[in-house]
Amino acid sequence: MIARVRRRYWLLYPLWIALCAVLFLALRHSEDPSRRPGRILSDDAGIRALTILRQSDPVRFRNYEAVHVAYAGRGEGGDTNRWVVLCDRVPHTALREAVVVEVDAVDGRLLMVRRPR
Repeated sequence: MIARVRRRYWLLYPLWIALCAVLFLALRHSEDPSRRPGRILSDDAGIRALTILRQSDPVRFRNYEAVHVAYAGRGEGGDTNRWVVLCDRVPHTALREAVVVEVDAVDGRLLMVRRPR
C-alpha cells in the first residue's frame, strides 16, 4: 500500500499560477528586451522584400515566398546593416529561380536585388 503524502504547500500552486497570469497581463504590451532597438524585425523584412518583388514584377513573383531571412551587419559584405532575404517560388526550385533581396535593417528600404551566390 502507498502511504498518503502530506501536501503542506497546496496553496502555493494556485498562487504561483495567479502570479504568472498577472505578470502575463501586465507585461503583454512591453518591448521584448531580447530585440535590439532601431531595426525592423526579421518577419517584417521578409514581408517587405516580397512586397518589393511583387511591385517590380507582379506576374513573375506572384508565387514567391520568403524562404530564409538573415541579418548581416556592417562589414559583412556591405556598408550598412541589412536583412538578407532569400525568396523562392512555390513549389521550391532548389535556388534555380531564387532571388536575394537585401533591405535596410533600420527602415526596410531596398538596397539590392540579386541572384544567390
